[in-house]
Amino acid sequence: MGGGLSAQQIFGWAGQAALIGWLVLIFLPRRIKLIFAIPQYLIPVGLGIVYSGLALSRYFAIEGGYSSLEQVKLLFQDDFMLLAGWIHYLAFDLFIGAWIAKQADQLGISRLLQAPILVATFMFGPVGLVIFFCIKAGFFSLPRVEIKEVQHA
Repeated sequence: MGGGLSAQQIFGWAGQAALIGWLVLIFLPRRIKLIFAIPQYLIPVGLGIVYSGLALSRYFAIEGGYSSLEQVKLLFQDDFMLLAGWIHYLAFDLFIGAWIAKQADQLGISRLLQAPILVATFMFGPVGLVIFFCIKAGFFSLPRVEIKEVQHA
């Protein structure tokens, strides 16, 4: 699938796309469905298409597989398959981040408290998901901030 693009060029593009998705997810309003669709669907699907092209064009042409660690190591000696694996992470972590954000919004977790969870998901994938599930299950108590309406005389 290289199509003239190097693995490094595709790597750079994919990383920039994922970063844009995370910035939109963390900083822009989610109530606007079209904006939220960018990190929730548009970028993960775009990355998924790139992943599919890379993985399907290379998997059957090179040595390696998924049956053992040695097979995976052989598979990922190919730069384009290694890149496909990285794009796989980028796409799924962003999709899961959007799912966490949506769930957290429904639970009433403030965006300020969501941000570190989303950053953990961006940087370490499952770590952010585990933190979110622990919060959701009540293992950590989050401070509740109540805003009282001021009555005018």
